[in-house]
Amino acid sequence: MLFLLLACKLSLAQTPVITLLDSGRNVSIRGLSVVDEQTIWCSGSKGSVARSTDGGQHFSWLTVPGYEQRDFRDIHAFDAHTALIMGIGEPAIILRTKDGGQSWQKVFEDSTKGMFLDAMDFDRKGKGVVIGDPVGGYLFRADSKDFGDTWVKAGEQVALGKGEAFFASSGTNIQATGKRKHPYIFASGGLLSKLYYKGKVYSLPLLQGKESTGANSIAVRKRKAVVVGGDYLRDRDTNGNCILVNLRRKPVFADPQQAPKGYRSCVLYLDKKVLLSCGINGVDISDDQGLNWHSVSKLSFHVVQKAAKGKAVFLAGPGGKIARLQLPDL
Repeated sequence: MLFLLLACKLSLAQTPVITLLDSGRNVSIRGLSVVDEQTIWCSGSKGSVARSTDGGQHFSWLTVPGYEQRDFRDIHAFDAHTALIMGIGEPAIILRTKDGGQSWQKVFEDSTKGMFLDAMDFDRKGKGVVIGDPVGGYLFRADSKDFGDTWVKAGEQVALGKGEAFFASSGTNIQATGKRKHPYIFASGGLLSKLYYKGKVYSLPLLQGKESTGANSIAVRKRKAVVVGGDYLRDRDTNGNCILVNLRRKPVFADPQQAPKGYRSCVLYLDKKVLLSCGINGVDISDDQGLNWHSVSKLSFHVVQKAAKGKAVFLAGPGGKIARLQLPDL
């Protein structure tokens, strides 16, 4: 086990600590779901899934039989036994386990040409959504009302702009709100980058214009949101990689005073003021609602998640890397 003490110029009472828990496997992890202080699930390339039931002290790795070459870029776990994994390519699939990964059942499949799933999310009542790149110029979306046991393709047609799509970078460019009328908020990227909020569409003032640019992740807390992205081919470029959003009837956008240190694939609220963002060139933290960001690590991570029940925070990324972040004040 490796321990990394990270210096950080913040007003936080104590220094953040990132502890590497597992690494060295030749897989890229982009799916991460933290159920509680003890239960962590990860998914990634080469059909890989990892699970811990002891707070990350030990991880059990498995390769899903028959899917050894699939890339599972998102995962959503409900407890230590039940989880869903999302396979991105043709055919796009979602698999479910109810026995801790010993067996998997296919609950969704779509072999439409060009099908590419990007992210999924669930609210606390088991209502879920999965979105994918445009098919025939329209957003692909499917919904579940039973914790992912069954899925139905959305009937409404949402047209996307030319070159507009979504990134399967961390499974966090969509967030379930739990609200009946407008249950989801999500952000797109590519040649165009937009925010989809309360049935309307708004242009995001982020870097865009290339297939590698635009929004990658959105974090929402009540009437506040933060969107991160940038250009994953220019990972140190801080231009247009973060935007702050006031979610009024019509969103109001603001630039941070000090942006994250490059392209970021994931952003997360740790509490009402503190946020964490990560990407392939490092990790940043903000203690003023995203206005100013400070680097805390140059380690590469794709995704960060906080426990649905609890305060534990974990990160995951390339090279089978899984880590825990500790902020004593949280």
